[in-house]
Amino acid sequence: MQIVNPANESVVSEVPSDDAASIADKFTRAKRAQPAWARTPLDTRLAAIRQFRAAVEKESGALALTLTREMGKPISQAKNELAALLGRIDFFLEHTPQVLAAEVVFEERDGNSVKLEERISFEPLGVIANISAWNYPWFVGSNVFVPALLTGNAVLYKPSEHATLTGLAITRLLHESGIPKDVFSSVIGAGDVGVLLLDQPVNGVFFTGSYRTGQKISEHVAPRFVKLGLELGGKDPTYVCEDVDPKLAAESLADGAMYNTGQSCCAVERIYVHERIADAFTAHFQKVVEGFVMGDPEDPKTYIGPLARKEQLDELDRQVADARALGARVLTGGKRAARPGYYFEPTLLVDTQDAMRVMREESFGPIIGIARVASDAEAVRRMNDTEYGLTAGVYTRDKARAERLLAELDAGSVYWNCCDRVSPRLPWTGRKHSGLGSTLSTHGIRTFVQPKAWHLRT
Repeated sequence: MQIVNPANESVVSEVPSDDAASIADKFTRAKRAQPAWARTPLDTRLAAIRQFRAAVEKESGALALTLTREMGKPISQAKNELAALLGRIDFFLEHTPQVLAAEVVFEERDGNSVKLEERISFEPLGVIANISAWNYPWFVGSNVFVPALLTGNAVLYKPSEHATLTGLAITRLLHESGIPKDVFSSVIGAGDVGVLLLDQPVNGVFFTGSYRTGQKISEHVAPRFVKLGLELGGKDPTYVCEDVDPKLAAESLADGAMYNTGQSCCAVERIYVHERIADAFTAHFQKVVEGFVMGDPEDPKTYIGPLARKEQLDELDRQVADARALGARVLTGGKRAARPGYYFEPTLLVDTQDAMRVMREESFGPIIGIARVASDAEAVRRMNDTEYGLTAGVYTRDKARAERLLAELDAGSVYWNCCDRVSPRLPWTGRKHSGLGSTLSTHGIRTFVQPKAWHLRT
């Protein structure tokens, strides 16, 4: 399998792909190794992940450059991902012991002696398949494999074909940190290899990617009743109320829409602006977007890099053409950049309507549509008019107003005066076509264990 640099279409590396035989062998080894890993003292498992954290921090410069060269993330943003990863690992290290602690929920006593005890313990699922994403491979992968390993599971980790070298680096660092090789194995290849992985009798499947692929995975594993986690896409809306500073809101939302070249499931993809400030907000937004530096992702000054996937250029072309045909105007961008690589100009569309593809289908690129609304009620109605339910936000000076509006929005995460933000302390969860289950927070740690009920009578 060739690893291609999306900034210039050069071949970065070639790596061997797994096949049915090698995947079956890795599963067999993982199944054999998992019980011993589950019996390994928690302190030993915690120590291995602490060592992994230290190794990531030590090699962060080289790891960031690898990520930039294989999927096009601007180098400053790649470094940001690795720096923020450390805090996520710290959260898992701190909170896994309390999540795994057994709970005594009832005692029946006879004087000082316990006649009946009811207890809940938490055991690992077993062997899990983790089919991960390319846009934030360190973030997305660690949301699964770190708590999965800490709670005693074995992991078959398939990185995206667009972040293969990062996946191999993760594997190397985990093994060097004390995670047994059979407890964590990487499975390398494209979508066909992912299907072969799903054919293994794993105890859980955790996938991050598109709704369509998530739907196929769900159908594939449904007859087996295994634990399933799906972190899928979004068409994330934000409402800008008339009481805000339009310049400050525009600066925040332009970054929320265009960071990582718009390739984020929680990137701002639809903006509804109160008609009283729509002109001022749009003018500031356009100025900010036109100031973003597009260029070589290895240049620290670059903010907009190439798309990771060449085929996404066609999708952005279709969305712009559809919007124009239905009456939208392009204020800036709107086409591929005239340079080598998979570049698309940062694009701002106005006079957008909800029937347009750019307002309904996930863009996953540096493109945004802005629509005017006349009231809070109109904004909420249009924001909820979507098959997705990942994130949604409101910009206003009035906290009570924001909380009232956010309570009406059908999304797993909601934001007041911020956007495109993820915290390890809060669950990351989608509704409708945005997914199933949770990662992050203590809820995300508990995802990787199963309860056992103990009835103990003397």
